[in-house]
Amino acid sequence: MSIQDVIRDQVTTNDVVLYMKGSPQFPQCGFSSAAVQILKACGVKEVMAVNVLADDEIRQGIKAFSNWPTIPQLYIKGEFVGGSDIMREMYQSGELLQMLREAGVVGH
Repeated sequence: MSIQDVIRDQVTTNDVVLYMKGSPQFPQCGFSSAAVQILKACGVKEVMAVNVLADDEIRQGIKAFSNWPTIPQLYIKGEFVGGSDIMREMYQSGELLQMLREAGVVGH
């Protein structure tokens, strides 16, 4: 199984996946920390957090998978949403919460 297959499996079998540096409890960079805080603010309870620092193959593979150069990266229902800047903009506009509601991840 290739690393691309592993990533595809992760993002399609989990509603919310966050590829980040560190863990939600101990983020290893400010952008990852911001991403976790935004998801919490939206009321997301279940997040599959993947620590890219623990697996260099995943760290490189996710950048190729999404064609996005930076970490963190958020996926909702298999769809790439973006990094922390995009998450922040979508959170402020209400778009992220709407997307999470439509995905059935948070209540109304």
